[in-house]
Amino acid sequence: MSVSTPFQSLPGAVLDEAGQCCLHFGAPLREQRDFAAGKAVIDAADLAVVTVTGPDRLRWLNSLTSQKLDTLAAGVSAESLLLSPQGRIEQQLFLVDDGETTWLIVDADHVESLVEFLNRMRFALRVEVATAPHLAVVVSAGGSTNAPSQATLATEQLAPHAVWQDPWEVVTEGGHQYAELHPAADGFSCRYTIVDRERVSELAGLVRQGEIKAAGSMALAALQIAAARPTVKDLDDRTIPHEFDMLRTAVHLSKGCYRGQETVAKVHNLGHPPRRLVLLHIDGSGGELPQAGALVYPAAADFAEAGKAKPLGRVTRAVLHHELGPIAMALLKRGTAADAEFDVAVGDGFTRASQQVIVPIGAGATRDIPRFKRL
Repeated sequence: MSVSTPFQSLPGAVLDEAGQCCLHFGAPLREQRDFAAGKAVIDAADLAVVTVTGPDRLRWLNSLTSQKLDTLAAGVSAESLLLSPQGRIEQQLFLVDDGETTWLIVDADHVESLVEFLNRMRFALRVEVATAPHLAVVVSAGGSTNAPSQATLATEQLAPHAVWQDPWEVVTEGGHQYAELHPAADGFSCRYTIVDRERVSELAGLVRQGEIKAAGSMALAALQIAAARPTVKDLDDRTIPHEFDMLRTAVHLSKGCYRGQETVAKVHNLGHPPRRLVLLHIDGSGGELPQAGALVYPAAADFAEAGKAKPLGRVTRAVLHHELGPIAMALLKRGTAADAEFDVAVGDGFTRASQQVIVPIGAGATRDIPRFKRL
C-alpha cells in the first residue's frame, strides 16, 4: 500500500525504496533532536487505519487478541497482538476506542490480511470492520497531557478522529516486564494522531511557514530503537511476545482465553523464550550501519577471523542516534552470555558491538513448580 503525501514535496525529502515514507529531510540527526523535543511532526505514511464499529466490538476484539479490551474505557490507548495458534505474532495493533468506534493503527502492508481475518471471525456478532484509506496518521513526541508539545498542538488543530498514546513507557495492568531496567522508562513518549488525509497538507503548510518542523521516519525509528520499542518491522515469522519483552504492554496475563494463549502462558510460567532482545552499541568507526537481518557473530580474537563461527542472531533495525551513536536492536539465542561482545555483518565486512541486555537469559519460568522424582 503506497500513498502520495504532501510531505513528500517538502524541501530535501528523501523517500524510502518503496517511495512511501519520507526517511528524512536532509538532516537526520537534527530531525531526531527536534522530534524528541516536540518541535517536529512525522507523516507516518507506512501506517494505516482500520475501524471496528458495533456494540460487540470490544468484547469481540478481546476474545481474539492478547490484551484485555472488553472493559477498555473511551480514550484509553492500548496495544494488542493477534497471535497464531502457536503463539507467534501475526499482527500488532495500536488501538483506542471513543465509545462508538474502535480505531486500529496498523502497518500499511498488513491491512488487507488483518481485515480479511477479522471479517472471517465476525460470525453472528454485531461488528463491522472497515479500512479507512481517507485517513492518515501523524506522529509527535515530547510534552505531557498538561503541557502538550509544539508538534502535538499543531496536530490538535486538524480535528483528529482519535489519538493513540504509545503506552510503552510503563508496564500496563496485567503485563509483566523481564528487563531489570527498561530504557523506555527514561521517558519514551510518542503520540499517534488520526486525521483526514486531506488535512495533512495543512501540516505541510505549517512546515513551509516555519511554525513547526518536519521529521522523517528515521527520527521515529531512532527513538524506538533507543527505547527497545518493537514494531512489526522487527518481527519475523517465529517471533513470540516474550522475546521482545512485549508482555509489558501488549499482553494481559490473566484476561482469559484467546488464540495463542497456551504458548504465552507456558513460556512465561514454565519455560524460556528461545531468543532474547538486546540493544547493540556499535563501533561506528567504519561509518556504515548494519542492515535489517544482518547476522551477529561471537567476537573473534583475531578480527580477520570475524564471521567464521556460527551466528548468534540477527539485527532487526539499526540507526545512528543523535546521542547514543550507532545502535541496533538484535535478537540473539537465549543462552548467549550477557557480557559477550559481537562481530556484526556490515556491507562486505564486520564491525564490533557490545550489548545492553533487555530480555535477560532467565526470562520466563516465573512459576516455581516443584519437580517430583519419578519412581
